Amino acid sequence: MSGTHGETINVTLKVWRQAGPDAPGDFEVHRQAISPDASFLEMLDLLNEELNAAGKEPIAFESDCREGICGTCGVMVNGRAHGPQKATATCQLHMREFRDGDEIVVEPFRAAGFPVIRDLAVDRSPLDAIIESGGYISVNAGAASDANLTPVPRAAADQAFDAAACIGCGACVAACPNSAAQLFTSAKVGHLGLLPQGQAERWSRTEAMVETMEQFFGSCTNHGECTEACPKEISLDFIALMNRDYMKAKVRNRALTGQH
Repeated sequence: MSGTHGETINVTLKVWRQAGPDAPGDFEVHRQAISPDASFLEMLDLLNEELNAAGKEPIAFESDCREGICGTCGVMVNGRAHGPQKATATCQLHMREFRDGDEIVVEPFRAAGFPVIRDLAVDRSPLDAIIESGGYISVNAGAASDANLTPVPRAAADQAFDAAACIGCGACVAACPNSAAQLFTSAKVGHLGLLPQGQAERWSRTEAMVETMEQFFGSCTNHGECTEACPKEISLDFIALMNRDYMKAKVRNRALTGQH
């Protein structure tokens, strides 16, 4: 049974500490009394205040909006990306999901494509590299057009909206046994490729983003852990759509360049 409102629960934290990318790391044990109504990151904030007061180095972790929107936060909690609550980013996880006396293991996202910067903070810039390779519409669209000027089928609009919900946190990579980034990449490819405005660069975009992804991350073997860990529950269907478009893109792009 989870913690009760208004009470204080006592938990034992095993937190990964690592001074830098090439430094050895190990777990550090702390005991923390906290309200079940506090968020997981508020609990880490409180622990850092105590470490500062004791003249010790605070734990490095990432966060920004703390509303499950920006994708900045993300740690492994008891071996699960973002923790035990489904469809929840770390910043939205509350201590009521844990019991009094629980031991909680807190680690950084574990993936070769996400090297540790310090403690719980990892370098997720490879995701940025995927976006930079084609995750945009480069045409100069000029002034905003009337909302009804370009008709968008309802089904395409709904599916594109679902894909655009991806916040780029990297939980899919951390949860995947192969450290694959297909769910992230397919969401970014999909939300542009489904809309009329994204058609002009659809094939070059797909090829560039997939091949950039493959430089940093492993291959997808359909374990499905990615969508289970995703705080926005992005569907595996987008991976299938991306794979289909990638095969089409290779044929179309070769034809455009005169290759046979």
